Amino acid sequence: MPARLAAVTPLAPPPAILHLGPRVLLAAFLVVHVVQRLAELTLSSGNARRLLARGGREHGRGHLPWIVVLHVAFPLAIAAEVLGLRTRPGPFAPVWLGAWIAAQLVRLASMHALGARWTVRVIVLPGEAPLRRGLYRWLPHPNYLAVVVELLAAPMMLGAWRTAIAFSLANLAVLGVRVRCEDHALAEAAAAPPR
Repeated sequence: MPARLAAVTPLAPPPAILHLGPRVLLAAFLVVHVVQRLAELTLSSGNARRLLARGGREHGRGHLPWIVVLHVAFPLAIAAEVLGLRTRPGPFAPVWLGAWIAAQLVRLASMHALGARWTVRVIVLPGEAPLRRGLYRWLPHPNYLAVVVELLAAPMMLGAWRTAIAFSLANLAVLGVRVRCEDHALAEAAAAPPR
């Protein structure tokens, strides 16, 4: 082999750090995801206490455990697929990352619009009409749209397509129950006299 060609032909395997790429991406996602969820649960808990103290009524306690199981299992399933099946981000990973970031922005905008009314539980104040500001001017449930996009985009940006399919389908089933429950609770609260 000519010396000139040998100088540009890699003879050694790529550096080990390149093999850590998916693991580093997974770790970064898991850290962001867990910190975000813990912050949301803290905010939700405080808001729920205040709503209940003001006479709020909780609806849909029966389906909440299914939501909890779905959201706890979700990052575990991504990790299992990435680490166990050695999935890798595909060529559209930047697009999925953009979709995931957009979902986070929609979630934050939804939480901001709801303010002290935002909780992970369905708690409504009798006499209060459904919110009609922020994203709620155009969409009845923007936070759930964010969840739908997130449960598809997060695994796809890491190449975990099996998790994306399974959890998207499970989420649609759970959201079908949740949205009906929430719509009923909001209609009942709006029709009730204020406390």
